[in-house]
Amino acid sequence: MIKLIVGLGNPGPQYAVTRHNAGFMIVDNLAVKLGVNFNAYKNLGEYVKTTIGGQDVFLAKPLTFMNLSGRMVTHLAGFYKIKPQEILVCFDDISINLGAVRIRKDGSAGGQNGMKNIIELFGTQDIPRLRFGVGPKPERFDSADYVLSKFSKSDEKLLNESIEAAVEAAESCVKDGLERAMNKFNK
Repeated sequence: MIKLIVGLGNPGPQYAVTRHNAGFMIVDNLAVKLGVNFNAYKNLGEYVKTTIGGQDVFLAKPLTFMNLSGRMVTHLAGFYKIKPQEILVCFDDISINLGAVRIRKDGSAGGQNGMKNIIELFGTQDIPRLRFGVGPKPERFDSADYVLSKFSKSDEKLLNESIEAAVEAAESCVKDGLERAMNKFNK
């Protein structure tokens, strides 16, 4: 059962609408849908306790920059006695086409440094994740430059629709369980 949904991103207005902040966008939109506001958490990020489908769940956004995301996640999980298998980490993935959602129970970080840090600090790859497609990366772009670039005007409509689908997928992971959510959203 998912008890903590984490959105990965970078703090600051200059990163607000970049591909690398897809995780923040998902969790922010979920918070708006649920009518809740984030609170500061130990200078590490923001979080809020809410309910989805009658189940208590935390939403969190580490504000330590992407590569140090695990600091807040492991601290929050330790404090509230949440196991790694009860965490859903939402983040961008350049290997997936823009707007596609992929849910997995476990696996490697796949080149995503925020997820890599979380895996390292927990000492396990057994952490569910929701990967949000922000690709494909054009050949002329360096990966880091691409994920830190803003979405084009032509991508914004698809982005907004896809973020809503990702919010539904995250809710489904809590309400329906990972297997059913994967069957519904992994296409």
